[in-house]
Amino acid sequence: MPLKSTSLRNILLLAVVAFAFVMNPVGAASAQKVTPRPCDLLASATPCVAAISTTRALYRAYTGPLYQVTRQSDKTHANIGVLPDGYANAAAQDAFCAHTTCTITRLYDQSPNHNDLTPAPPGGAAHGPGPNGYDLPAVANSLPATVSGHKVYGVAILPGMGYRNDSPKATAVNGEPEGVYMVTSALNLNNKCCFDFGNAESNNLDNKAGHMDAINIMYQDKLGAPDAGLDMEDGIYGHLKVPVGTTFVTDMGASDGQHSYAIYQGNAQSGGLTSTGIIPLPKGYQPMKQEGAIILGIGGDNSNWAKGYFFEGVMTKGMPTHEALEKVQSNIVAARYAGQLQP
Repeated sequence: MPLKSTSLRNILLLAVVAFAFVMNPVGAASAQKVTPRPCDLLASATPCVAAISTTRALYRAYTGPLYQVTRQSDKTHANIGVLPDGYANAAAQDAFCAHTTCTITRLYDQSPNHNDLTPAPPGGAAHGPGPNGYDLPAVANSLPATVSGHKVYGVAILPGMGYRNDSPKATAVNGEPEGVYMVTSALNLNNKCCFDFGNAESNNLDNKAGHMDAINIMYQDKLGAPDAGLDMEDGIYGHLKVPVGTTFVTDMGASDGQHSYAIYQGNAQSGGLTSTGIIPLPKGYQPMKQEGAIILGIGGDNSNWAKGYFFEGVMTKGMPTHEALEKVQSNIVAARYAGQLQP
């Protein structure tokens, strides 16, 4: 008996759906892969010049490694990359590091500049406890979390740990405009200098006012709470209060390098940003004198007494607008950071 045309259409439709499912059984994850990531959202006017994360790709097309781990039992290395949907392949780390301790010995820059971070060398303020006075790398499995349901690991910095690149490409220098953000936490902080991510001196010394432009979070005794601000060297400015106990925090700064800047902070799990608004750069910081090095978890002179959590961070060339940073915040919230972090 011949099939009616409607029945034939239904059968063909079911076949197409079945084929699509076979080819793409994780449709939701694949859909996430093709959505923009932070550096896609910032690219047109204020491109990323550094994009660091141990949790996910910060460009939708990025398929390279996120970070390198080193196994302490035999000193061998492994690069931890991304799954097809752009999230870290934590299972590869777990397999490589089974029955031993691993440390994070390189943080790969996802931008075309390849401004990777490695353990910081000694500076004017402090030598690290590592060989030749270098800071120690973070323990690779000390900060488990989830992003979009995927197990991932962040970077847990303790005193004596920190990362740096003193000769990066394309970062802002000598009063050029820039932006910076990190996904961090209001937990596991102290009031010591300096849990920074961003622009710093290239000689590891305190070169005085204006030679840094790094986003900072630390516990402020005067506020009785964590505080988001820009470390511009010899001063942290902005002082935007972060609610006590916020598990995942978005911490952002933007500066035109000449006259003005702004601080933004938000809950990385929900909602938008609060801001200082555009305010004048402090006296003595107009214009800025950034040197372009990149630091994580330390001050510009290797002040390495802070502790804190880091999941992802970006530096831009050019000063991002409030609107652009709100889009990045929405993207961070959509990534669904979750987990019970240690206070």
